[in-house]
Amino acid sequence: MNSISEAQAGDLMINWELASTTAARVAPAGPRFSAAQVQQEVAALRGAAAAAVDHVHRITGLDAAQNLGADPAETLIVDRATWSKANVQSFRELLGPALKIALEQKPELGREGSNAQVFGSSFAGAELGAVLAFLSANVLGQFDPFTQNRLILVAPNIVEITRELNVVPEDFRLWVCLHEQTHRVQFAAAPWLADHLKSKITELSSSTMGMASGLGDRLGEVIEQIRAGRGLIEVIQTPQDRETMSHLTAVMSLLEGHANVIMDGVDASIVPSVKTIRRRFEARGKTRTPLEKFIRRLLQLDVKAAQYRDGQKFVGHLVETIGMDSFNIIWESPEHLPTEQELHHPQEWIERMRLA
Repeated sequence: MNSISEAQAGDLMINWELASTTAARVAPAGPRFSAAQVQQEVAALRGAAAAAVDHVHRITGLDAAQNLGADPAETLIVDRATWSKANVQSFRELLGPALKIALEQKPELGREGSNAQVFGSSFAGAELGAVLAFLSANVLGQFDPFTQNRLILVAPNIVEITRELNVVPEDFRLWVCLHEQTHRVQFAAAPWLADHLKSKITELSSSTMGMASGLGDRLGEVIEQIRAGRGLIEVIQTPQDRETMSHLTAVMSLLEGHANVIMDGVDASIVPSVKTIRRRFEARGKTRTPLEKFIRRLLQLDVKAAQYRDGQKFVGHLVETIGMDSFNIIWESPEHLPTEQELHHPQEWIERMRLA
């Protein structure tokens, strides 16, 4: 089993095809379009993605942002099923190292054709597909730095939220694209960042896979932790895992908060209804059904929402205090990334960077 590759380990432990088909089958139906409407919406989103490029460059002041993402071929406009399929590919890439470690520890799970392998991989594939199905109806856009450096916009979700919020379609498209194009710029300005994040994710997921055998005995504890509002990952962490998670939390909060600052950094001459969009977008979370709230808690989506807010406060404070040019040293090396403590106390980061 030691000679098995990461890709082979992933294929043995997770039925990726079943994950894709399950996600496509289970995802809620989105708004219906005629062929002409599809063509029109795709063109409008491509235009918004291209228009966002110059604004992101101007607001961030990062040289890496100049003309980045202006080529329409660098942006994919997809439906929910295609978004899920793309993310199955990303998971296959990201989880490969961890799944290889899991098989090395439990070779019996990888005996091809055995009941453990067949049923285990099918269960994992169906479970992943169900998670992606829910997410595919909620994600507006995504930049994928791990596989093809591509920007993905989920057209039916953008249309659906535009109608739900009753906002100007042109403004909402550009507002969303400002956020996602900022993510593209972050990884261009910090070319080391994708590998850094991937190594930390591998470190955490490998540890989690190694402890998976104890989950059955701790099911009661898991349920209680979820009811208490904590995520499943917190139940199985070692102190080292918690340190890694703390680092990942700080980095993801930085990335999302920075993108929010940039998307809200345009004035009314660029996105006339930007304040209305932000107010209505934040208010929509208060109208979720109990089932949606439970699923969001289970998947820790509310934790991600908190990351947006915490990161935005951190970046906003820094930009206001030291200016965007000084803030941009944060992209120079992993040592410049904030800790979770600094995320909530930005003055400590300023002092550590000797920018006071």
